[in-house]
Amino acid sequence: MTVRPALTPQLVRTRAMAILRSADATGLPAVARALAAGGVTCLEITLTTTGALDALARIRAELGPSAAVGAGTVMTPADLRDAVAAGAEFLVAPVVEPDVIRAAADLGIPCYPGAWTPTEVATAWRAGAAAVKLFPACTGGPAYLRQLRAPLPDIPLVAVGGVDLAEAAEYLAAGACAVGVGSPLLRGADRAPGDPAALAALTGRARDLLETVRPAARAGKGDA
Repeated sequence: MTVRPALTPQLVRTRAMAILRSADATGLPAVARALAAGGVTCLEITLTTTGALDALARIRAELGPSAAVGAGTVMTPADLRDAVAAGAEFLVAPVVEPDVIRAAADLGIPCYPGAWTPTEVATAWRAGAAAVKLFPACTGGPAYLRQLRAPLPDIPLVAVGGVDLAEAAEYLAAGACAVGVGSPLLRGADRAPGDPAALAALTGRARDLLETVRPAARAGKGDA
């Protein structure tokens, strides 16, 4: 019987995951440092980024145990093996691949597969997902997430895909346990890794994101 891994502690604490995606990974360590300085300490490095695995290993070494660094777009057993070898502390995917989810669970690594329909969400959960990534969340918005949660209240959902900073709290109020934010948070900082002003702005947006999601957490809304 598969034992479901616990949610990533940094995700539970901050209720936010930063999604780092770029043409190449050159600037990602500087971006990761800026995000961590702003308090966003759950960081996904997508495997579609050239040099992602090397960047993941470097970022994890630089940030230490205060941050959790995981791999995104993990869609095959080979992706899983490569990500784990690089030190990924959690795995994210845009689709439901039960074999990958079960393999991650057997290793004790939280996996957050992407799903949209109730059937996909339930399939991912039964396979051993730590939580299910509702993707792309913007297609149905907070209203769809709320409807999905009604018959599936015990399955934690992370809203990802087109979630901007202003909407983050709405997804939490609708029942998401956390949100994943990419381009609205980064806004070109990965293209100017040596620009102190750009990285300072990124740090500020990270703090803004946490201020947006924390009131919902204090009010007890959206816990899953």
